[in-house]
Amino acid sequence: MNDAALAHTLAEQAGQLLLRLRARMPEAGKALGNEGDRLANALILDRLRAERPDDAILSEEEKDDASRCAFARIWVIDPLDGTREYTEGRDDWAVHVALAIDGVPSVGAVALPALGLVLSSDAPPPLSSEANPLRMLVSRTRPAAEALSVAETLGATLLPMGSAGAKAMAVVRGEADIYLHTGGQYEWDNCAPAAVAIAAGLHVSRVDGSPLVYNCANPWLPDLLICHKARAPQVLDLVRALTPAQNPG
Repeated sequence: MNDAALAHTLAEQAGQLLLRLRARMPEAGKALGNEGDRLANALILDRLRAERPDDAILSEEEKDDASRCAFARIWVIDPLDGTREYTEGRDDWAVHVALAIDGVPSVGAVALPALGLVLSSDAPPPLSSEANPLRMLVSRTRPAAEALSVAETLGATLLPMGSAGAKAMAVVRGEADIYLHTGGQYEWDNCAPAAVAIAAGLHVSRVDGSPLVYNCANPWLPDLLICHKARAPQVLDLVRALTPAQNPG
């Protein structure tokens, strides 16, 4: 099984496990989220260790090991992205399985289990045209001020949504046009979504326009922009205008 097929299979299987678990524990709340994280993480990591024993792994649910930085290939895993949405019975949560090679998000699969979908970097859907007015994704619980300001300037409609993976895949699927995030994330929050979005032909970067780089000693990767390539310069300029100038002194 090649890397893309493995990522797709693991994301799909973990998603199916999470659906079965939620059906058995529909009112469990935080306990459901904790058990979902644990079981999905174990499923993915057990298979990776068997199938790719020479690769490193970075997972939200595992203690980080700095020795991973010496590896060119690292699997970046979020076994349950959007735990709140998962425990609330919503469908905007995801499973992320990605492979970064030399810091680049090279292979990725994002499962949207409640929708019965897995989107992967080896077979992304064709891009849709932007809508008019534009549609901008924001956090359903804590929308970032920068995203709200950019949306207002662009006259964009706000689309509140849960997990990072669900938001990124909404752009890939043509259900939204811009995902601008400045509220803080880690590598596991965006590696698989970035790989799929890049493969689909979208612009993917930090909000200063620089590339997303993975397998850093500190996995904090706080911001990103996913949108159509022709729209990116305008959005990046708007974000720069909101950023206070640095005092050279």
